[in-house]
Amino acid sequence: MAGKKVLIVYAHQEPRSFNGSLKKVAVDELRTQGCTVTVSDLYAMDFEPRATRKDVTGVLSNPEFFSYGVEAYEAYKKRSLTSDILDEQRKVHEADLVIFQFPLYWFSVPAILKGWMDRVLCQGFAFDLPGFYDSGFLKDKLALLSITTGGTAAMYGKTGVSGDFKYFLWPLQHGALHFCGFKVLAPQISFAPEFASEEERKGMMASWAQRLKTIWREDPIPCTPSWYFGQ
Repeated sequence: MAGKKVLIVYAHQEPRSFNGSLKKVAVDELRTQGCTVTVSDLYAMDFEPRATRKDVTGVLSNPEFFSYGVEAYEAYKKRSLTSDILDEQRKVHEADLVIFQFPLYWFSVPAILKGWMDRVLCQGFAFDLPGFYDSGFLKDKLALLSITTGGTAAMYGKTGVSGDFKYFLWPLQHGALHFCGFKVLAPQISFAPEFASEEERKGMMASWAQRLKTIWREDPIPCTPSWYFGQ
């Protein structure tokens, strides 16, 4: 969709990896549509994942007792967060859709991406109290998780050894993205590419490219516990 802006937050160390290929497929397809695509390649940027007092460039509001959440909130209001955080917040602010591309680590995101969430989605920018979930500040934006797994699809079924994959989506999609107001699109999960044939991997990439052709017409998932955990 021409004129739309997309941010891809990409967390993989190897450009030639399957995650790298999925990222490239998304960039190519979305640019072909006329979208402006920005990629935050977290490893290549050497993005700092730790939330520390170094994130505040100005004077702390309480130098006696350090509370990261409080200080980040105050620093956001005073524009005194470090430039790497401000750069990422600007990219999110400008985006209509944010795609997170990453391999599943321990049912969650790699540390570098968790750190991105910890530091970038701060109070004042992404949410406030009140001002979260449906009232989150990013409520005019779409978000989508594109994940690769080590385990096969059968392992992530309701009766599989790892349980329904929707269970690990709850903290990421609901607790982080929906909390900040994002309208969450259904995840794109590429199961066990490492153990798939070349043909199967090509199929996964083709289905991702195909889905992106009509991504702007998709409805978000219902942000309710029953979507994740059943009735």
